[in-house]
This record gives sequence, C-alpha cells and structure tokens, in this order.
Amino acid sequence: MGRAPCCDKANVKKGPWSPEEDAKLKSYIDHNGTGGNWIALPQKIGLKRCGKSCRLRWLNYLRPNIKHGGFSEEEDNLICSLYISIGSRWSIIAAQLPGRTDNDIKNYWNTRLKKKLLGNPRQPQPQGCLQYPTPARSPASTTTPPFASSSSSSAADSQTAPPLTTTNN
Repeated sequence: MGRAPCCDKANVKKGPWSPEEDAKLKSYIDHNGTGGNWIALPQKIGLKRCGKSCRLRWLNYLRPNIKHGGFSEEEDNLICSLYISIGSRWSIIAAQLPGRTDNDIKNYWNTRLKKKLLGNPRQPQPQGCLQYPTPARSPASTTTPPFASSSSSSAADSQTAPPLTTTNN
C-alpha cells in the first residue's frame, strides 16, 4: 500500500516552465492566493503541471519578494560562517538572508562557495570563509593509515599484510 498519486503522471508536463505558464500561475496566486491546496491549483488554472511543481515554482522563483541575481560579499561571508557553525541547514541559513530561498542558497553553495571554502585555486576565497587546514604530513605518517593511532602501536601494526590475489577458475 502506498500513497495515492497527487496527479495523473501521464498528462503532466515535465521540463522547463514557459513564460506563459509562469504568467498564469503568478496572476492566479496574485488574485486568489494559494488557498492551501496546491494539488487542485493546476486544474483550476488550466496548467498541465503537478501541484508540487507549481508550489516549488512559486516558492523558489515567482514570489515577489525573492531576490534574483548574484550574491553580495556580505551574503557570501554570512553563508560561509553559518555553514561552518551549523552545517547544511539551508532553511535556517535562508532565514538570515531576507529574500533568498533555501534552494537558492544550497545551489549557490554547491556551485560556488564550497569551492572557495575548500580552497579552489582558480577562484579567490571570500574573506569570511575560513579555509579548512590541511594537516602537515611527516615522512613517517605517509605510510601510516589514517585510522591507525601513532600512540598505540603493536607488533601487528608494524607488519604489512600480503597483497590479495584472486584466481580465475
């Protein structure tokens, strides 16, 4: 047993939204609101889209208070510092940046900021982002596996295992 489908998958359009579809959805919501029932909304306005698709299109792209375009240096720094302190909790980070959606911030993080934070040599690092330190390696530590502790060594640690061989029968 599963959940009932939200829409007729065979008659639902997939792919990019056209400007006409955007205009229909925006004008309907501006005049009538969402009514809290996203599943019924596409049929009311004549869109061949799933209700979830309409909801996400409205929340992430068409709302009037959404900021579109590039992120400022201040926003970069705030995203980096919040990511360092709380991790990838995008909705909490978005609450600190008015007009930005959690989806927009997540996409921006994954395409641009993560590379800056982790030290992509092609792009300069934002000032607020701390670079993860790379551990200094001594010649002795290069042969020690990362999970082995240097303080607790035993005779078994110093021996190397023979290579695994496979036979084809």
